[in-house]
Amino acid sequence: MFGPLTTKPGTSKANKTGSWRVKSRPKFLQKNCIGCKMCTVVCPENCIVGKEKNAYYCEYFFCKGCGLCANICPKKDILMIEEDKEEKEKK
Repeated sequence: MFGPLTTKPGTSKANKTGSWRVKSRPKFLQKNCIGCKMCTVVCPENCIVGKEKNAYYCEYFFCKGCGLCANICPKKDILMIEEDKEEKEKK
């Protein structure tokens, strides 16, 4: 009846489906980070990378701008900022 579906959870990184995003993106301030890794845990696209405090960043090609990382950060070290079209095209 239906053909096989090839999409699986967490495949956006492999398929590079980050061509759309809401009008904001996370900005990692890297000043108060304690390395708790909560931002990496809640990210639905698995696009936050880093292994030690003050070294986390986002691979914007995959980020959808949901803001979960900024909301969960206990030190408020991640801000959601508005994104310009020119900025978006560079990423």
